[in-house]
Amino acid sequence: MTALRDYVQWLRRYDDPDSPLSWRLRTVQQSLRDELDARPGPVDIVSVCAGDGRDIIDVLRTRPDADRVTVVLLEAHPEVADLARQRARHAGLDQIEVRTCDAADTGSYVGAVPADIVLLVGLLGNMSHDDVSTTIAATPQMCGPGASLIWSRGRDLDDINDRVRREFAEAGFTERAYVASDRRTRPAVGVMRYDGPAVPLDPDRRLFTFFR
Repeated sequence: MTALRDYVQWLRRYDDPDSPLSWRLRTVQQSLRDELDARPGPVDIVSVCAGDGRDIIDVLRTRPDADRVTVVLLEAHPEVADLARQRARHAGLDQIEVRTCDAADTGSYVGAVPADIVLLVGLLGNMSHDDVSTTIAATPQMCGPGASLIWSRGRDLDDINDRVRREFAEAGFTERAYVASDRRTRPAVGVMRYDGPAVPLDPDRRLFTFFR
């Protein structure tokens, strides 16, 4: 099997404001701001394969109402998870829990779902097409009724995003936004609303395997 990329090094691509990763970050953060503005009261967020959490943490650190938001970040890479903890601590966001765990195993979500906002950012392009379908089919277990889901997928290797959008619709989601860029890896970001019923979590499943 091909070795996975060095994700600590990968995060340095955020240093270039013109990189596709930076475009994705800005797009996700604006979507997150919009979702928080539209949701008064307590909000629970779960981020799958969260990286260093900057998409959520850097939004919350600027909000006077951040204390109403509870966050669980799921990240398998221990060093990257530690970076997320440091970032949350420096931002004074004690309500952020970072779990060093394999987000492909549904047991990692126990106690964190259903959530009001779910982030699937930076993972759907790193797994097989079958695993993409399996993961999408499981997302109703992560979302409470009316929850928002923000997802991304680059189109550098292939472009199956129309299929992704269709499969979210088949799983009970309504698309609220979809934006795409033609920068190098051709990133795209979608925002969905879950309009289906509550679905209990099956804690004994494996959803995906990363190939890069």
